[in-house]
Amino acid sequence: MKLGQLADITMGYAFRSRLEATPDGNLSVIQMKDLTDDNCLDLAALTRIEYSKAKPRQFVRLGDIIFRSRGQTHTAALVDQDPGPAIVAAPLLRIRTREGILPAYLAWFINRPATQARLTSRAEGTALRMISKQSLAELEVTLPPLECQRAIVELAELAAEEQQLMARLADKRKQYMDGILMRAASGARGA
Repeated sequence: MKLGQLADITMGYAFRSRLEATPDGNLSVIQMKDLTDDNCLDLAALTRIEYSKAKPRQFVRLGDIIFRSRGQTHTAALVDQDPGPAIVAAPLLRIRTREGILPAYLAWFINRPATQARLTSRAEGTALRMISKQSLAELEVTLPPLECQRAIVELAELAAEEQQLMARLADKRKQYMDGILMRAASGARGA
């Protein structure tokens, strides 16, 4: 099925001027800088502003997916914590899944290397590559039953956790070996 049949895709809000941060503002704004390299949303870094023109239908909610439509990568981040009153700023897109598709599954599917290759082939522009809302809506999504989607998400989360543990283990091993080598160097100097 096409992504546009499975989810509602909306453009981020196009602010007319530079955002002026107001620490006690009534609204948070999700910008490109708030998406991490590992496709997560850094809620602690959101800019708060005082803004009264946003409509409730524009607010981000738990389970939405934030998509990078512009840049070198066109990945997605799942909103897995309540951001409070928040909106998405352009050029980001907000994807809200319909019934029958898990948001975490769709985020995983979008971030797969094969899907990324398909999206890259649809990107427009030369210096700054962009995926249009229409191109994203036309993306073919493999949609297994909900139980299979849950299993895929769970396995993907376990695989990501394993990768993090392996990276930490490699770092600890390097520190340990560096300590052994430094002790050997210090002992050799005294001989």
